[in-house]
Amino acid sequence: MTERLYLYDTTLRDGQQTQGVQFSTPEKQQIATALDELGVDYIEGGWPGANPTDSAFFDDAPETRAQLTAFGMTKRAGRSAENDDVLAAVLNAGTKAVCLVGKSHDYHVTHALGISLDENLENIRASIAHLVAQGREALFDAEHFFDGYRDNPEYALACCHAALDAGARWIVLCDTNGGSQPSAVRDVVTTVINSGIPGANLGIHCHNDTEQAVACSLAAVEAGVRQIQGTLNGLGERCGNANLTSLIPTLVMKEPYANLVNVTVTQDALLGLTRISRMLDEILNRVPQKQAPYVGASAFAHKAGLHASAILKDPSTYEHVDPATVGNERIIPMSNQAGQSNLRKRLFEAGLDVPKGDPALARILDTVKARESEGYSFDTAQASFELLARRELGLCPEFFEVKRYRVSVERRKNKYDQMVSLSEAVVVVKVDGEKRLSVSESLDETGSDRGPVNALSKALRKDLGRFSAQLDDMRLVDFKVRITQGGTEAVTRVIIDSEDASGRRWSTVGVSPNIIDASFEAMLDAVNWRLLHSEQAAAE
Repeated sequence: MTERLYLYDTTLRDGQQTQGVQFSTPEKQQIATALDELGVDYIEGGWPGANPTDSAFFDDAPETRAQLTAFGMTKRAGRSAENDDVLAAVLNAGTKAVCLVGKSHDYHVTHALGISLDENLENIRASIAHLVAQGREALFDAEHFFDGYRDNPEYALACCHAALDAGARWIVLCDTNGGSQPSAVRDVVTTVINSGIPGANLGIHCHNDTEQAVACSLAAVEAGVRQIQGTLNGLGERCGNANLTSLIPTLVMKEPYANLVNVTVTQDALLGLTRISRMLDEILNRVPQKQAPYVGASAFAHKAGLHASAILKDPSTYEHVDPATVGNERIIPMSNQAGQSNLRKRLFEAGLDVPKGDPALARILDTVKARESEGYSFDTAQASFELLARRELGLCPEFFEVKRYRVSVERRKNKYDQMVSLSEAVVVVKVDGEKRLSVSESLDETGSDRGPVNALSKALRKDLGRFSAQLDDMRLVDFKVRITQGGTEAVTRVIIDSEDASGRRWSTVGVSPNIIDASFEAMLDAVNWRLLHSEQAAAE
């Protein structure tokens, strides 16, 4: 019989402590709704009273199946729980569950709080008892527990027992500094359970400072804890928290966990994991980590020709799970390590069924390898690879011809005597036998300059005749530059990621000693790839 394991998400509180991350109230509502759809059991919304955003979230929180939880700290010494204004603000959020953090390391009690060990125990006991008396489900986050247990195990355990005896539903063991090892976590959890705190009342909260937060969390599950705390995409201060996008599929699909515990995330809900992960990155305006387990764009990418050949015969040879189970997809990228197995697989995914032995295959491989020797990279620029292959196969129409372009950047003072820049681009194209000239400035809605590449993009798409409407919802979402050779013969590689209104993304590459030329080449590929697929969709 499997035992119930509860998933506690703290993206909206602990995840918000990530450097550079600050959620708005609508964004917190959107994330909470997505977490509820995924199937987590608890959603920690923040610390009411600590900042206006968190308070506003609890005032207008979405309806969720998951238990919405407010976070706070145990009462301060020298006052009662009933008269502690910080504790009152947490209770006023109106959530059925409340998580309070308290010290469990003797050093932090006497040095950080400046109180006696007995006073700290009383603060924990009185705070939890007050929550329970108010009809709340009480959780106690034992801060610095593993370091505290190392230095003074009797006192660390006393803090946990004080909370349990006062009526806490959950005692959460926190690896606050993130330095514990999985074997130590397993041993300590076992000792805690043997001390009289049931595993059904224990949770684990790990930080990722040694890249082992997921491993430590799983070790705690094996030892008996039945609640895991973590964040989407591993957000959190310093190196982050235990990553739920890695933990959840492992718990659902991997042994011994699949037969040891059960979670409320269904197989159908798991299909949306990649989408939710990328939604969070989109909200934060961050580039998704391509090599993230399960959900990364490269998590199921097979570059070597030998691997691709085996994948075609049996995907399990180089994939530990089917990428579709987590809403991801398999990618066979093209590179100078590629063989015809990679090539035919990638062409097939692009809708091109080229027979084995077709002379065009060798030509495409030769072209790819020659281009990569010049500084191109088709590993990540799948759209540019597809266009290259179609041109070799004679299957790439020419929608327009660029006759010339010019871009300028002017630095000048505005009417407020401030130095500002203004980028302007001129592009001349030939469409359906007619020349068209477009001029665009790179200004956003606030009047700020967005740079020469933005100006070129706007000018290129401004007047492409009958094709312009197909590009209305296309936008540039990422722009990466790398110098592939140093010295006086430096070569610049530009990778552009584009996206349309449906959320479809594609990557293109350009290479030149001139960064503007490289950018324009990648931009041309992005526009041509979109037009190609728009025309195909219209034909179907």
